[in-house]
Amino acid sequence: GCLDIEFRDGKVSLQAGEMYVIPRGVEHKPIAESECKIRLVEPKSVVNTGDAGGELTAHADVGV
Repeated sequence: GCLDIEFRDGKVSLQAGEMYVIPRGVEHKPIAESECKIRLVEPKSVVNTGDAGGELTAHADVGV
């Protein structure tokens, strides 16, 4: 499927097989109109909920 990544100053649209690197600290919002599968690569120390915290935040010692 197609994945759009919105930034404060624009948007990137990705199709199957494409890749985009978001620099550390850049706010972004991924949006998919229909189901799509992605591969996310980030350091183990990155908090999955940013600075929002809460019950959906994974522990830093959990990795794949």
